[in-house]
Amino acid sequence: MKCSKFRIMRKLLNGFLFIPIMTLAQSYNIGHTNMAFFDEARNRSISTEIYYPANETGENVALADGEYPIIVFGHGFLMSYEAYANFWTELVPKGYIMAFPTTEMSLSPAHEELGADIKFVADEMLNLNNDESTIFYNSILAKTALMGHSMGGGASLLAAENNATISTVINFAAAETSPSAIMAAANISVPALIFSGEEDCVAPKIENQIPMYEALNSDCKTLVEVKNGGHCYFADNNFACNLGETFCGNDFVITRDEQHETTFAFLNLWLDYTLYDNGNSLVEFNDAIQTSNLINYEQACTSLSTNKNINNDTFTIYPNPVKNEFSINIPEEACKGKYTISNLYGQIVQQNKTINCKTSINVSALAKGIYILTYSNEHKQQITTFLK
Repeated sequence: MKCSKFRIMRKLLNGFLFIPIMTLAQSYNIGHTNMAFFDEARNRSISTEIYYPANETGENVALADGEYPIIVFGHGFLMSYEAYANFWTELVPKGYIMAFPTTEMSLSPAHEELGADIKFVADEMLNLNNDESTIFYNSILAKTALMGHSMGGGASLLAAENNATISTVINFAAAETSPSAIMAAANISVPALIFSGEEDCVAPKIENQIPMYEALNSDCKTLVEVKNGGHCYFADNNFACNLGETFCGNDFVITRDEQHETTFAFLNLWLDYTLYDNGNSLVEFNDAIQTSNLINYEQACTSLSTNKNINNDTFTIYPNPVKNEFSINIPEEACKGKYTISNLYGQIVQQNKTINCKTSINVSALAKGIYILTYSNEHKQQITTFLK
């Protein structure tokens, strides 16, 4: 079963029960702000629209409590950031901060500058975690994805070239740029996900996404081709993009909503793995690309693998059932990590970092019921349950 609003994970909950666990799409409201980042090296101001998880919808409202990874998104030719509302309405409620540089909107855009803008904004967004004057203070998780559509997709590869500060690069119907995004791909080693539309006549895959995919030097790279998909259908309805597609044909079998649904089904899993270190999502992603009849795909993964589970004999939780507080014993090699507590609907109700091998967790504020505890660090993961 495929569903755009729910990610289904099946877990054996330590003998309690066996049920599907769903992550709801509307966990957070969407806040919005605008910031201008100044790049002194280029004497350039980069106006950026930013959408982020909040407890209430609005302008410059406070972030919801927690730490969130960054996604920086590059726009297509003559396409404003508003054309990508489908992305921020899908991803921000799931716990991602999305930044949209609004530069290079002329009839003669400089691809190199747009790529540099994407890279600079990504770096500056990470720096905001230490800036007490902003709403992002102490709320940034040091994980970043570079994204883009069409021209911005090619620019995302320019931004990712030799970039050691990012976790993944993802693009949609990426178009070749000047300087060459295909050439830049050879100097990218982070995990990469490239989407293409089977019927894309604006940036045909044979001349654009396939050469980019083949040139990538990533440990794990995947090319997902949406069957019957178009170029503009990765975004919301947009006059400039639609006009360009009209000249080469836009009579698609697929609808825009269907292309969005297919795209997000795979994108959500990839982001959950690369930005939230959820090894189960990589397993689900790989299962999905192999079984879906909505896509064609290519994949090459060498050293990247799912997180290895921590030995159950050395990872313990007690007491269980829990009244107000419990402790977890973590093996020494996995001490520094992060835990999240989710309810049976997959909603995160508590999370924090750990620095000690024995950590006490206060859950007095939680209602009675069964909860899922996920503990992970960079290399290992353990999922267990407890009853309160």
